Parts: sequence; structure tokens; C-alpha cells
Amino acid sequence: MIDKKFEMIFCVVNSGFSETVMEAARDAGAKGGTVIHGRGTANKDAEEKFHITVQPDKEIIMIIVPEKIKDDVMTAIYNDAGLNTPGQGITFSMSVDRAVGLSE
Repeated sequence: MIDKKFEMIFCVVNSGFSETVMEAARDAGAKGGTVIHGRGTANKDAEEKFHITVQPDKEIIMIIVPEKIKDDVMTAIYNDAGLNTPGQGITFSMSVDRAVGLSE
């Protein structure tokens, strides 16, 4: 087990934009991630409020990074694949209490 603080970054983007997310994340210091395919759901009120069209096919990218680079990685992802881009991504993070199997 590694004695270091990590964060899990989640990014949900329109299908086809996971590589955009990963390129931005790698440029900011992330090593890799995992992509899960999913379907989004939203009602018309949410689409109107946020001025977006919800594309049902989504990609969820999970990236574990050291806590010290979390903000840089999230900013890079937002700049390249955020809500105001064709990827229409949202990003959030959660603390990782324990990690086994990660390498430095």
C-alpha cells in the first residue's frame, strides 16, 4: 500500500471524447485512467437551464491522481472537454482513503 493522498477524478463526457479527456489529464501529470460506457438521462428543464443538448451516449473516465496535482488535472480537463465544448463534460473528484496496486 502506498502512503500518499490520492483523489479519484470522474469526468462524464459525450461519447467519443474520452481521448480528449485523457490527453488533457496526461498533459497535466496523470498517468492513465479507466473508461466506462454509459447512458445519460436529463429532462428538458435541465437542457434549457444549462443551454445544452443531452446526448444519451456517455463515457465516464475515472482517473486516480496524487492530491497535489488534482486541481491542475481537473482544470486541464475542463478547458479541453468542459460544458462549453463539444464534449460537454462535467468533472468532480472524491478522496481516496486507501489505494492498493498503484505504482509511483
